[in-house]
Amino acid sequence: MRALDRIEQLYAIGGGPGANRPHPSAAEDAAHETTSRWLEEAGLEIEVDPDGNLMGRAGERPDVWVGSHLDTVPQGGRFDGALGVVAAIEAVERARVGSVVAFRGEEVGCIGSRALVARGVALPSAFLELHVEQGPVLERAGAPLGVVSSIAGMTRGELFVSGRPGHAGTVPMDAREDALVAAAERILEIRDAARQIPDAVATVGELDVEPGAGNVIPSRVRLSLDARAPDSERLDTLVAAIGFEPGYRTEPVELSERCREALRYEIATRGLPVVELPSGAGHDAGILAAGGVDSGMLFVRSLNGGVSHSPDELSSEDDVELAVEVLAAALGRLASSR
Repeated sequence: MRALDRIEQLYAIGGGPGANRPHPSAAEDAAHETTSRWLEEAGLEIEVDPDGNLMGRAGERPDVWVGSHLDTVPQGGRFDGALGVVAAIEAVERARVGSVVAFRGEEVGCIGSRALVARGVALPSAFLELHVEQGPVLERAGAPLGVVSSIAGMTRGELFVSGRPGHAGTVPMDAREDALVAAAERILEIRDAARQIPDAVATVGELDVEPGAGNVIPSRVRLSLDARAPDSERLDTLVAAIGFEPGYRTEPVELSERCREALRYEIATRGLPVVELPSGAGHDAGILAAGGVDSGMLFVRSLNGGVSHSPDELSSEDDVELAVEVLAAALGRLASSR
């Protein structure tokens, strides 16, 4: 399959292990240059905007866009981002309408799409993005494809737990005020709070332990916190249940019903189960949706338990071909509507 062959070509750029095309880097530039050649081969009119986003426009309805990003996290997976770009080329070639877009710097805050929306120049009338799910929901459901209902809102911040230092060998266990033990209990409370709210998640990914010596009882611990939910009400409930003041927050974004209906129709027409699910990860589609563009996302099933941002990332050739077929048909459907 040509799309998978192209994914392997992109995967080789930057060297391994895994995909290594961080933004900004020569490897990301090389991926854009390679993709530009594919756009030219497809007979598309090529344009690079002031922020480095790459565009390939067809002659019919160039205001309907489809695409994703080409940058990666260090040692990332072969499908994340790249699948959405190579599938977009296939979709536009098949439908003979629309425009392909490859955004810059999605993995570091959707830099390219944010800059485009901020400029507000020539935004599309609709945008579709194909992406691997990056989770196990579709695999568990036995569904090859899923329609994304919303992009989760995210809060980030820090929590601090204090105790009392002491000698690791001389303070009895029943006399200790161990900050790390208290932090562990706090982490379990955070986990339990997220479990009580449908589709909410919360993650403590970093711990800084003071004074940080193996023979000293910890006196203070800093915890990082990342908490997400599909809508503002659930996000507010999660933050309140955890009991912290976020230092950073992005609001949830509901994706376009018009785009979702086009994707649902094409999936159902093929006799497949229509599964809708929120995305816990941020995407360029969410940035365009927040900027007022009708935006939709199609997830393709992730295998290997849904692992992503890893060389173990995997989707099957059959699922990818099906996703490209649905993407192309939905693109044509959106382009034919006014």
